[in-house]
Amino acid sequence: MPAKDTFHDFVKQSLVNEGWTITHDPFYLQTGGIEIYIDLGAERILAAEKGEKKIAVEIKCFLEPSFIASFHLAVGQYINYRTALSRVDKDRILFLAIPSDIYKSFFIMPFSQNVINDNYIKFFVFDLQTGEIVKWIE
Repeated sequence: MPAKDTFHDFVKQSLVNEGWTITHDPFYLQTGGIEIYIDLGAERILAAEKGEKKIAVEIKCFLEPSFIASFHLAVGQYINYRTALSRVDKDRILFLAIPSDIYKSFFIMPFSQNVINDNYIKFFVFDLQTGEIVKWIE
């Protein structure tokens, strides 16, 4: 089983604080002859829609010296994991979880936005100071 990201427990608690129930830690998938471990699986009952929203969360810290190298890895993982989820759990939506400082310094740049939009990447931004999820990008 892979090691937990630096902010794993922080993101997990932030989701719980927003009303999510953690259902998988990690979220294990087996498809197409490979095993995949996505950091978290969570569910939340949506009263207005009288249904449930299920997500899988891959946490990215961007602690490597090169943001672009970390971004390549994150985008590649996201695409692979989304493909796996589409075969095994079609109702679950994949999100990247990224720290707010990375969002402000790298994810808002035109190149990053182009890649995110072209690849339909969903993510949320968490604030290390407040312990809150400050932005959901769907």
